[in-house]
Amino acid sequence: MSSALVVEGKTYLVDCGQSSVSQHKRSGLKYGDLAGIFLTHLHADHLADYYNYFIMAGTTGEKNGDVTPSGIPVWGPGSAQGLPTARGRKLPTVGGGEPTPGIKALTDHLHQAFAYSSNIFIRDAGFRDPRDIPDVHEIALPRDSTATWENTAPAMKPFTVMEDDRVKVSATLVPHGPVFPSFAFRFDTDHGSVTFSGDTRKNDNLITLAKGSDILVHEALRIPPDAGLTDDIIDHHGKSHVFVDEVGPIAQAADVPSLVLSHIEETGGGVIDPAVWTKEAAHGYDGKVTVGEDLMRIAVGR
Repeated sequence: MSSALVVEGKTYLVDCGQSSVSQHKRSGLKYGDLAGIFLTHLHADHLADYYNYFIMAGTTGEKNGDVTPSGIPVWGPGSAQGLPTARGRKLPTVGGGEPTPGIKALTDHLHQAFAYSSNIFIRDAGFRDPRDIPDVHEIALPRDSTATWENTAPAMKPFTVMEDDRVKVSATLVPHGPVFPSFAFRFDTDHGSVTFSGDTRKNDNLITLAKGSDILVHEALRIPPDAGLTDDIIDHHGKSHVFVDEVGPIAQAADVPSLVLSHIEETGGGVIDPAVWTKEAAHGYDGKVTVGEDLMRIAVGR
C-alpha cells in the first residue's frame, strides 16, 4: 500500500508498502521531488519499502542523479507502549526489551540492520550516509487525548501534523484492530483537499476529518458469498477494515464528491471485478466511485 499526492511538483508519500520504490519510478515521479513521507501505522504491508527510499532510492549523492533528498521529513506513529493480552495462550514476543518501537526506533534499528551494506557502499562507491536522509518525527497526540493501546481511537477532533507552503496535513486516530497509533491523514492545498483513510473500520473520527474533502481515498475489502470464511474470521476483518458495501455511506456522511477505493482485497483470493465493486461502493452514495488500480493518476481540482 502506497499513495502519492503531488502538489506543485512536490510529492507527499502516504505509506511505503511492497514495491513502492519501484512503482514510484514506474509512475514517472522523481525521488528528488519527495517533500515528505507519512506513515498511517506500522504494519509491514505499509512499511515494506520504507527503508528502500533511503538505501535504494537514496544511495548516491544528490548531485549524481535522482535520489531521495537529505533531511526528508518522515511523520509516523510513536510507540504503542503496550501489547494485546495473549488470552491464555503462551505467545512469543519479538524485540526483547523494545517490543513496540515507534517510527524513530524502527528507523534506527533499520540503520543498524543495514550497517554493513551501508558502510561498504560508503567506502566502495561514495554513497551517502543513509542516516542523513530521513528527518523522523513521531506524531504527538493532542494533550487532551485519552487514547492508549487499550483505547485506540476515542472520539477526537482532527489535529495539525505539519504545514508548509504547499500543504497543511491534519490527522486523526482511527480504529484498526489492536494497532495503535493508527492514523488517517488529510491534505489541504490551494488546489483542493484529499483525505486518506489508512486502515480502519467505520468510525466518526474519519468522517469528521474527511468532511468536505474533494477526494476520499478509502481502504475496503469484500467477502464474496462463496469465500467460505468462518464467523471468527469475518468478525476479525470487521474489527479492522471496512467492507466495500459500507464505504459509500461513509463518503456520503463526509460530503465528498469523489470516493477512490484503495488497498482493496477480495478476501479468499478472488479476482476483483471493478463493476461489482463500484456498484457495491455506490450503495448509499451520490458521488463518483473509482476502484483504484496500480499507477492510476487522479486529478484534484476545484
